Amino acid sequence: MDSKRIGSLLARLRKEQNMTQAELSQMLHVSPQAVSKWERGIGCPDIGLLQRLAEIYGVSMAQMLRGEVTPGMPESGNMKRLKFYVCPDCGNILTAMGGELHCCGRKLEPLAAKAADEAHGVTVEAVEDEWYVTFCHPMGKGHYIRFAAVVGIERFLMVRLYPEQGGEFRIPRIGRGRLYLCCSRDGLFEAKL
Repeated sequence: MDSKRIGSLLARLRKEQNMTQAELSQMLHVSPQAVSKWERGIGCPDIGLLQRLAEIYGVSMAQMLRGEVTPGMPESGNMKRLKFYVCPDCGNILTAMGGELHCCGRKLEPLAAKAADEAHGVTVEAVEDEWYVTFCHPMGKGHYIRFAAVVGIERFLMVRLYPEQGGEFRIPRIGRGRLYLCCSRDGLFEAKL
């Protein structure tokens, strides 16, 4: 841990929030002198205060401890860059086109899509203005399809699926794109529409 680097980041983040050292100290129930010491790199905040500081500044604890907030790549291109993430603790499903995502205190890694295999195959039919998707996959509590998503050039649509639900769903057609199914045990699979 580089206390000078962390201090410099803390000062920058506080100023971005248009906050004085006194205001921050009141929020954290510490003295303004303690905040001043941290920002000058003379010491670091107590470990118990790091989570609260991360919440106030809207950054991850990992970024604070590194002493830098790394910006994500500017969003460019189309929805083909969309990545899916699933928190292993709470099961939240997140999407992003870049950057670093955290949930439940963990840095999440994007799911790597594999080509749909026989166990994760789908049948897609065009019915009026929707896709009617069916699949033969277990839908029990321990092994099921967590979500399905259709990703087009300019937008995506997601359907949340649950254990003990049938192996079918409908989703509006959005033109050409890819269909993704996320198995709770085997990960992410993709198929062309």
